[in-house]
Amino acid sequence: MTDRPTGQLNATAADFYEEYFVPSLFGQRTGELLEVAQISAGSSVLDVGCGTGILARAAREHLGDSGTVIGIDRNEGMIATARRVAPQIEWHIGQAESLPFDNAAFDHVISQFALMFFENRAGALTQMWRVTRPGGRLTVAVWDSIENTPGYAAMTKLDARLFGDEIAQELLTPYSMGDKTELLALFAEAGVADARVSTHPGMAHFDSIEAWVDLDLKGWTLGELIGAQGRQRLLAAAREELQQFVLDDGSVAFASPSHIVTAVKT
Repeated sequence: MTDRPTGQLNATAADFYEEYFVPSLFGQRTGELLEVAQISAGSSVLDVGCGTGILARAAREHLGDSGTVIGIDRNEGMIATARRVAPQIEWHIGQAESLPFDNAAFDHVISQFALMFFENRAGALTQMWRVTRPGGRLTVAVWDSIENTPGYAAMTKLDARLFGDEIAQELLTPYSMGDKTELLALFAEAGVADARVSTHPGMAHFDSIEAWVDLDLKGWTLGELIGAQGRQRLLAAAREELQQFVLDDGSVAFASPSHIVTAVKT
């Protein structure tokens, strides 16, 4: 067990996450992970820490009428939204650290931007490797470091100054696995042999500074922590201090690279 944030959202927040956070940060990244995963027709695929299901849905679309896709997440609100959006996919509520599937059950085990939030990261990877069949592939995406993500580096410093380090930690956790050496060491600790990591450029996009602030507050747990008055303080400061990320049309964009780790089970 750890005290890191675990991304537990209620159903309302999960719907907000699906409608706004997915297009701003996550939806655009599914193609690169599926390309690295090399998923072929007829494959069985498990998406671990699936959230509201964007990666599982992309895998289902990639497979067409062949193969199977299953998504699993510990968060009931996320799974409720996933079931509403894509009832044709099989969804499970469960822990990554104790996957309820047989050994060697899947050709591909995939996970996008979830590993950072697992209570036992090495244990989760061990489970993911266990349910990957010989000849199958494990593919996991995490965000690069906060230093390489300038928008959130600036936002985190702003949160720390206004509300303290505990609040800022809510935004730091997603970027806690950016060190590639440490990342590969974690996979080795979990028994995942010959893992390889590649870095992929990407951009975060928000409609405006206000949209960015509100997404962080409503799509995560920050809103509950700082309240309405805190939102007003944060919004005013962000409008003044984060203008370097605002484009001519008022939208926001900044670099948001990721790492993808993959390994084939022998």
